[in-house]
Amino acid sequence: MSNSATAVELPKELEKHLESYVAAFNSGDAEGVNAHYTEAGIIVWEKGNPVSGADRRAAVTEFLATMRPHIETEVREAYVTGDTALLVVDWTMEINTASGEGREHLRGVGLDVLRKQADGSWLYAVDDPFGEEPRD
Repeated sequence: MSNSATAVELPKELEKHLESYVAAFNSGDAEGVNAHYTEAGIIVWEKGNPVSGADRRAAVTEFLATMRPHIETEVREAYVTGDTALLVVDWTMEINTASGEGREHLRGVGLDVLRKQADGSWLYAVDDPFGEEPRD
């Protein structure tokens, strides 16, 4: 049996999805960020605590309002099979500190699973920003 599966260059539709997500995230647009997820899509913004549905929408809204994040992303790897994609994404983020008196720098490697929709767009099914350890 031969194995011809390889990492692929990021398809334009996925690139557009990521650019749109980052723009909504950085502008604090919670509705825009949440529009990038399937209805059942989950976020794992806290290790071991997947959140979906109304809880996900509320968590996104609260995080954007209180932390005022600015994120930058770079896709390390992309794998696509049919209507499913896996992205490995290096990211850095600046957020407000807990005291609100400064900014904190975070970085990580996200593992994101996306599903292709009937209209050809892609939406997050799983958004796990701490899926791998960052490279030094």
